[in-house]
Amino acid sequence: MYLENINGPEDIKKISVDDLQILADETRSALINRISKIGGHKGPNLGVVELSVALHYCFNSPTDKFVWDVSHQSYPHKILTGRKLAYLDDEHFGDVTGYTNPKESPHDFFKIGHTSTSISLALGLAKGRDVNGGKENIIAIIGDGSLSGGEALEALDYAGEYDKNFIIIVNDNDQSIAENHGGIYKTLKALRDSNGTAPNNFFKGFGLDYMYVENGHDIKTLVNVFSEIKDIDHPIVVHIHTIKGKGLKYAEENRESWHAGGPFNVEDGSPKIARNGGDTTVFDSLINLLETDDTSVILNAGTPMGLGFVGDIRQKWASLGRFVDVGIAEENAMAMASGIAKNGGTPVFGTFAPFLQRTYDQLSHDLCLNDNPATILVLSPGVYGMNSDTHIALSDIQFFAHVPNLIYLAPTSKEEYQQMFKFATTNKKHPVAIRVPNSFTSTGIADTTDYSLLNKALVVNEGCDTAIIAVGQLLSIALDTAKAYKEKTGKDITVINPRFLTGIDTDLLESLKKNHSQVITIEDGYVDGGYGQRIASYYGTSDMKVTNLGLTKEFHTDYDADELLSSSGISVEGLLARCI
Repeated sequence: MYLENINGPEDIKKISVDDLQILADETRSALINRISKIGGHKGPNLGVVELSVALHYCFNSPTDKFVWDVSHQSYPHKILTGRKLAYLDDEHFGDVTGYTNPKESPHDFFKIGHTSTSISLALGLAKGRDVNGGKENIIAIIGDGSLSGGEALEALDYAGEYDKNFIIIVNDNDQSIAENHGGIYKTLKALRDSNGTAPNNFFKGFGLDYMYVENGHDIKTLVNVFSEIKDIDHPIVVHIHTIKGKGLKYAEENRESWHAGGPFNVEDGSPKIARNGGDTTVFDSLINLLETDDTSVILNAGTPMGLGFVGDIRQKWASLGRFVDVGIAEENAMAMASGIAKNGGTPVFGTFAPFLQRTYDQLSHDLCLNDNPATILVLSPGVYGMNSDTHIALSDIQFFAHVPNLIYLAPTSKEEYQQMFKFATTNKKHPVAIRVPNSFTSTGIADTTDYSLLNKALVVNEGCDTAIIAVGQLLSIALDTAKAYKEKTGKDITVINPRFLTGIDTDLLESLKKNHSQVITIEDGYVDGGYGQRIASYYGTSDMKVTNLGLTKEFHTDYDADELLSSSGISVEGLLARCI
């Protein structure tokens, strides 16, 4: 009725306030049409439909600038800013990404896929406005879950002394991906329970003006509030209580499961694609540690499902003080891991590789400079991890492998992971990070390697002339290449599993000089500064020919992992051509 005529925010303003809910309902239906068919972020977007309609009704985007934190709640914003076909028409689903994207629309100002960034980015826009004599409104929209991130708190601190137009919308649905953790959420609850009047108001504590809206799905109230604060001459926080998953009963009731996911049947929420139980190797190793080492503590930063800690399991170990979710504060978790290790505990901090980028200073300074024996599980690293340019982790080797005192291990099988994890959690000399494969293969043979003998690589296939050194999951490609080479020539090539990424096996490399003329390294991340270039540096001016294969240094996105590797020469066909 209305949405078909909405090609931008200017069309929303033609609708009467009394009819805006109809537009919101149509927007929610368009949103459900897309996410039910191809998946995506569900709960966050369902909860901000009315908020998005009211914002675009009252403000003048893109002159007035919206910055959506994480931006996985920007789907309604996209529908209302000229991209509705990507939600209404199956053939146009590929027109948009899952996050804000300036290449799609002038209404998007940043590519954002990580949390807690909106207030800082918006403050930058505000300062840019100021120095250019602008008058537009700058609005940051941030979820309550993102408020636990250090960057958000740092930005609130600066915003408290800023003295010009700046609007912070806090979308409070009392939920991060899982439940929220941290003292800040006790304060938010008190504010919700008191309709915004609780004396302990940390927003005011930062020096910010403050308003509270109890029903974030009442468009008329939202319009009145936004009309009142439009063109305000100082910073203000508008704290809005919403319901994550609004409009789908099962999504409202099971908010964690409905944060994101694949296609589903709208009638009952059942998945259209059968879900398997998933590999439990990492989870099993953590539970075994908790059950056998009373000093062990598992740390996570707002992504417990990545470790398999869901539901009652999470609650059980959290109640015993042995599972700690610090909220979206990876820096804090890394430093805590160092402290736990220093005081006699056995800490394991596990989260996704793209989010570990936030911890570089704590990893280097707080943990590794002090050489405390904590274990870091790096989930979804490399090309087989997440494939959005907002979430790629193609530089994890560069990130971890060059920090002094740290041991970075790359298992190629379930058995290697189990033995590496055992070493990491029992060694008392150094911090250890494990590059956890995205899927585990099993050799069926227990790994008995003594990983305290550092930097010792494993020759998996013995041959001559050519040696392929394959990092982690790429070992299978190297072995398939060796098999194809044998079938074609009747000869063997050498295949090496380095296992250690923080050092090289100089004895092995030296021995290769006797009957090898070339070494090929393959890795599933950026080749620049990667593991292979350590090998090339070692051979230096010797007669050994070294070829380093890996990915080009760019923000690859929406790729097929095997196709991207193949384009870099990492395939059986590509490697075979270099061997013959």
